[in-house]
Amino acid sequence: MKKTKLFLALILVLTLITGVFAGCGKSDDDSDKDDKGTRTIKLGLTGVIYEDIWNPIKEQLKDEGINLELVQFNDFALPNDALDAGEIDINAFQHHAYFNNDVSKNGYDITPIADTFVIAMNLYSDKIKSVDELQDGDTIAIPDDASNGGRALKLLESAGIIEIKEDAGTNPELSDIEKYNVKIEIKQVGAANAPSIIPDVTAAVVNGNYALDYGIDPNTAIFHETEYDDDSYFCLIAVRTSEKDDEAYKKIVELFQSDATKKIFEEKFGGYFVPTPDWK
Repeated sequence: MKKTKLFLALILVLTLITGVFAGCGKSDDDSDKDDKGTRTIKLGLTGVIYEDIWNPIKEQLKDEGINLELVQFNDFALPNDALDAGEIDINAFQHHAYFNNDVSKNGYDITPIADTFVIAMNLYSDKIKSVDELQDGDTIAIPDDASNGGRALKLLESAGIIEIKEDAGTNPELSDIEKYNVKIEIKQVGAANAPSIIPDVTAAVVNGNYALDYGIDPNTAIFHETEYDDDSYFCLIAVRTSEKDDEAYKKIVELFQSDATKKIFEEKFGGYFVPTPDWK
């Protein structure tokens, strides 16, 4: 009887030891590989135009044993939440101003690993051909989220339409407007809806990605954004903070910040996307 108990105890110990070594032998990267050794990485985007940039990178990553799955979101509010929750692995849709505000507001544990490009936010209209034609009572639509709305207000200030208080900060709000040089009405709408509302207002401030996705020629803008004081409106690639040193993500950054991507910017988008200064 004693020998039987001793034998069973020995089996239990060996089982536990085997389990420990099996657990130590499995890396984080191995956990999301299929039976062919291919790792799937889900990338969150907000606009099909980005697929023209990412599809060539997706093809190159196949040689690295990586399946880059492009996941489209129709609202800026979704990709950071999905990244933080583990529903996607990486995203590339936002600029620093939006990222900083969203992380501060929601407490996401995510971080930028590289900058990508800057794409202008411009003012478009079907009703007037110049800012000089604006009249009192006209309506201008701007994005309703804090960072893009603040950026839009700074664009309107650059156009001479309004004046913003000096202490307004990076993301001014409607309450920060000190003076209306033209007594316009400002209508706040979802950034993704701004292109479709152009016929219903005098003019609309539209994010560049949505303008291109909607088929709007940026050359038709009645006022163009051209001034950048810092990296606030530089777009970026973000991941969960705990995975910021992942070698696969470094490879993705390397392939994005390449001459091949610059060529896509120039040939596909007429230079409308401009590489940020941190490109290697």
